[in-house]
Parts: sequence; structure tokens; C-alpha cells
Amino acid sequence: MKILAIETSTDFGTCALWQDGAVEQRVCLPGRPHSETLLPLVRELLDVHGVAFAQLDAIAFGAGPGAFTGLRVACGIAQGLATGADLPVVPVCGLEAMAETVGAARVLSLLDARMGEVYAAAYQQNDGALELQGEIRVGPPATIALPVFGGWVACGNALVAYPELGERLRAAGFTLQLEVLPQAAAIARLAAPRLQQGAAVDPALAAPLYVRNKVAQTVRERLAAGGKA
Repeated sequence: MKILAIETSTDFGTCALWQDGAVEQRVCLPGRPHSETLLPLVRELLDVHGVAFAQLDAIAFGAGPGAFTGLRVACGIAQGLATGADLPVVPVCGLEAMAETVGAARVLSLLDARMGEVYAAAYQQNDGALELQGEIRVGPPATIALPVFGGWVACGNALVAYPELGERLRAAGFTLQLEVLPQAAAIARLAAPRLQQGAAVDPALAAPLYVRNKVAQTVRERLAAGGKA
């Protein structure tokens, strides 16, 4: 089974090819829009392995949450490639991909949502699968509720963007992994069993997971928060 995965929910864009359990990932060139760099990288990755789009079984993409533009890029490219090759699509939450990358039994994924907010989701391993505990949340760092049980690992760039959140978690006994971001390799690993279980969707039904609907603050809101107009 072969799955192409793409992930562009943050500035760290990636694509990966999953082949019967083996995964190779490529990273988009920094400083340039993912809309310019992702497709050439995908073609290069497939060419290296001698895989044509028609030989793929599905295309997986990081559905979010994350940067709105990045989510639209990943979803749009996945839809376009899948439609052209008559393939199903497997959307995967980027916060779950972060938890998969960490690989611990209990993971709190924390992604910088900009505008002074954090995307947060808690996952727990159950029979080899990650299960979301509660809901995916977005809000100021101080409002993020922490799991009540011990043995948790907290990961993500929100710990760098909001150091006070990291200190709060350390005081609560969390282990921190600061540099974890959603990546295509993890998207692919999560997508493979879902494809086998029939959880793929028609490309036309694929959609980003925005969590919040507001894209940017108004000038008044930025000034009120101490920012610049």
C-alpha cells in the first residue's frame, strides 16, 4: 500500500511517501510559500521512488488546525491530486500527528494559534491507537485546562511562543518537548490504518479543520492587546 501525505499547517511544510510501513519525508524550502514549493517536492519524492500518482492508494493531508492559508493549500492540493488520479483522501488532525511523533502514552499537543492563543488537544494511547480526550480547544494559554492524571508529555511550538505556559506545565509535572510540529510522516502513519478501515473520503468532501473562524485581529483588538496597528 502506498500513501502520499502532505502537511502545511505551519511554516514547516512537509510531504511524505508511505510504502508498506516505510516512510520517507521531504521538507519544503524555508522562506517561500508552500503553494510554490510543495508540488515540485512531491513530484521529486515520487520520482525518486519510481511511483506514479496512479500507483498510490490514497492521499493524506494535515487537516489542521493551523495557519488558515496553509490548511487551504494542503486541502486544495490533496483534492486536486486525488481527483486527477481517482484516489480517496484521508484527512488527519495535525495535533494528533504531533502526539504520534512524540509516541508517549499520554500527550498534550499545543500549537501556536497566533493572536495570543493556543490550539490544544490531549491524546491517550489505547490498544495502539491515539484517542482524543475531550475536545480540541483554542484559547489564551492561561485558559488551557490540564489533564488531571499524571504521566503526560506536552509538546509543540506553543511552549516556545508562550514560555509561561511551559512553566505552568513543568510545575504540574509535565515533560516538555518544545520542537514538535505536525509533519507529513506522522500524517502518513496515522492515515494508513484508517485507509484500511475504510475511513477515507471522496476528495470533494475533504475540508480543513479550522477550530476557530477568526483569521486575524482587527486594528482595535491588536492595540488593546498591546500590539501595533
